[in-house]
Amino acid sequence: MAHVHADTPFAPLGIAVLTVSDTRGFDRDGSGDLLGERLSEAGHALVERRIVPDDIYRIRAVVSKWIVSDDIQVILVNGGTGFTARDTTPEALTPLFDRAVDGYGELFRQLSFESIGTSTIQSRAVAGVANATLIFAMPGSPKACATAWDGILADQLDARTRPCNFVAMVMPEQSACASRVPGTAPDHGQGAHA
Repeated sequence: MAHVHADTPFAPLGIAVLTVSDTRGFDRDGSGDLLGERLSEAGHALVERRIVPDDIYRIRAVVSKWIVSDDIQVILVNGGTGFTARDTTPEALTPLFDRAVDGYGELFRQLSFESIGTSTIQSRAVAGVANATLIFAMPGSPKACATAWDGILADQLDARTRPCNFVAMVMPEQSACASRVPGTAPDHGQGAHA
């Protein structure tokens, strides 16, 4: 965990948005619209936006292309996280993860419990890191996307969020923790932080 200094500046990220749907086009993609608007309002760049059907290999192909792009640090995937036979987003993404971000799904379900009650257990929201690119998957409704962005992602994709955020993971030059940089850690007589 990289701890953020009080004077850390905002760092705009390149973000791609993928909507997973068998039925939606851009004219009816309220979730993709919402995510694009929210990330742009926050000061990030919408690098690319796509819609693909609920198909493991088509989802994985788009995300695999994006995780090798130098312009994309974050991928937001909406849709395909439920329990129907066509909901395969977690299966498409998790094999790509170098490391899972388990707390994202846990926190998303906690936040959505406030509005949808126990139905939140049917959300398989997942997140992970692949090739130093953050990937966050959420349900496909605009309300669920708002919950994910407003309740979790807006802060965790802002380099100024203290005590820590994910920006240093995808842009390591942005915020190094003083306790982790050799020669700069304060000596409290207890050694380095865990």
